[in-house]
Amino acid sequence: MPTLMRSKRSTASATATTRRDGSARSLWRSRIARLIFISNLLGFLALAFGALVLTELRDQLVRGTVDSLETQAALIGSTLADEATIGDPGPALIDRQARATILRLGVPDTLRVRVFSLDGRIVADSDLISDRVLEQPLPKIGDTGPSRDWLRAAAGWIGGLAEATLIPWRPDFTLNEEVAKAAAGQQIAGQRLSEADRRVVSVSAPIQHVEAVVGVLTIEAGDVEAILRAERRAMLPFIIAAGFVSLGSAVLLAWSIARPLRGLAGAADTLRISGAKQLDVSAFSHRNDEIGDLAQALDRMTKALAERIDMNERFAADVSHEIKNPLTSIRSAAETLANVKDPDAQRRLMAIITADVGRLDRLITDIARATRIDAETARGDPGRIDLAAFLGELVATYAATRRDRDPPVVFKPASGPVVVFGQEGPLGQVFRNLIDNAKSFSPEQGDVVVSIAAVTSPQGQFARIEVLDEGPGIPPENLETIFRRFYTERPKGAAFGGNSGLGLSIARQIVDAHKGRIWAENLPADPPKTVGGARFVVLLPLSA
Repeated sequence: MPTLMRSKRSTASATATTRRDGSARSLWRSRIARLIFISNLLGFLALAFGALVLTELRDQLVRGTVDSLETQAALIGSTLADEATIGDPGPALIDRQARATILRLGVPDTLRVRVFSLDGRIVADSDLISDRVLEQPLPKIGDTGPSRDWLRAAAGWIGGLAEATLIPWRPDFTLNEEVAKAAAGQQIAGQRLSEADRRVVSVSAPIQHVEAVVGVLTIEAGDVEAILRAERRAMLPFIIAAGFVSLGSAVLLAWSIARPLRGLAGAADTLRISGAKQLDVSAFSHRNDEIGDLAQALDRMTKALAERIDMNERFAADVSHEIKNPLTSIRSAAETLANVKDPDAQRRLMAIITADVGRLDRLITDIARATRIDAETARGDPGRIDLAAFLGELVATYAATRRDRDPPVVFKPASGPVVVFGQEGPLGQVFRNLIDNAKSFSPEQGDVVVSIAAVTSPQGQFARIEVLDEGPGIPPENLETIFRRFYTERPKGAAFGGNSGLGLSIARQIVDAHKGRIWAENLPADPPKTVGGARFVVLLPLSA
C-alpha cells in the first residue's frame, strides 16, 4: 500500500521534525512557555518585592526603637540611681522618690516607663502617674469615614496573613520573664505582648546603687503596632498590583491558549459529526507557536486519514477485481466440466481449476500480508540491526535451500558493519521479496547478486543495498509501475498466475515505513543486447 506508507512516512517525518525542534529549541525559546513564565513571574515579583521591602522596614523599625529605648533606659536608670536609691542601712529603692523622678522627667505619650521592685511589685508607672487617657480622634466634619473602613479592614486582614505567612512574628519573652532577667542584673531588649495583647518593643535594665541591684526599669514603645498597620496599608498597592497582573495573565493565557485549543476541539467535533475528510484549522495554522504546530499536525493527520480511507477504497476495488478473475475462471471450468465426457478434456479443466485455486490462495495470502504490514510495523519493537550480517545470513539460507534449476544467490558484503534502525521481520520480508523477484527473472545459469555498502549523500548517511539479476530487464516505462499493487510483468514462458503482483508493493511499503527509498533501474549490457538485467536499490538511513 504505497499511498498509506507515504502518508505514514510524512507523518513520521513531521513527528521526528517536531522532536528535533523540541530538543534543539530550549524551553525559553517557546513563545507560550515565555508567556506563562513571564506573566506569572511578574505577579510573584510584585508581591515578593513588596513583602521583602516591608519586612526589612519592620526590622529596621524594631532595631531603631531598641537603640532609642536602650539610650533612654541608660539615662533614666542613671537618674533613678542618683535620686531614688539609698545605701544606709542597706541598698534600697525609694518608691516615692522614684515616682517623683518619673513624673519630673516627662515621659512621651508613645512610651511607657515602669519601675519594679525586686519582688516584681510595680513601684512607678508613667501611664498612671501622668493620668493618661486613651484617645480616639473624631473624623473630620462631613467625613463619616466609610471610605476608609475597607482600607483598614483590608489592612488588618493582610496584616494577619502577612504575620502568618510572609513576616511571621512571635514574642521574645513575657513581662515577668523580662523583669526577672533584669532583676538578676542583665539588660534585656526585644518584642513582647502588652497586657492589651498589643505588640510592643521593650527594654528592661537593672537599677543599681553602687554594685547592688535595687529595682528594675522597664521602657516600652507602644507605637509599633500603629506603624505596622501603616505598613500593612502600604502593602495594599503591591497586593492589588499583583492581583491585576495575575488576572491579566490569566485572561491573556485563556485568550491565547484555551480559546484556540477549544477552537481546535470544536473543529475536530465538526469533522466527526459532518463526516468530512478535511479539518479546517486555517484560523490557527498560521500561528508561529505550539498551537500552530498542533493545528498543522492535526491537519496532516486528517489528510493522512483521508488518504488512508481513499487508499482502502481503492485497495478494496483492486482486491475485488483480482479475486474475480480466478473465481470467474474456476466457475467457467466447473460449468464446462459438467458437460465434457472426454477424459483428456476433463483433466485439462481440472488442471485449470487447480491452478486457479492455487493462484487464489497465493493472492489471498499476499493480500493478508499486505494488510498486516501497518499493524506489524506499529506493534513491532525496532532496534539497531547490523544489516550486513543480517543479509549474509539471509543469502546463506538461500544457498542452503537452493534447487538444481534455481539461479545461485551471491552476496557481496561491506567492508565493515552497516547498522540501521528498524525491525528485522519487515526488512527481511523486503529483501526476500526482491531476491525472489530476481530469481524468477534470472536464467538458470545467471547469478542473483546481493550487495551492501555504506554511502554518504547530501541528505545524510545511508545503507545502500542492491539486488541484481541477469534477466531481460524492465521496460523503461514500467520502472515505477512495477511497484503498484497487482501489477505483473512476467517473462515469456512463465506460468500464468504464479505471482500476485504484491511483492514489490509490499517492499516499498515497508521501506517507506523505515524512512528509506526503493527504486528499480536497468543494467547496461554489451551489444547487441541493450539491457543486462535489472537492479533494485534500497536506501535506508544509518543508525546514529
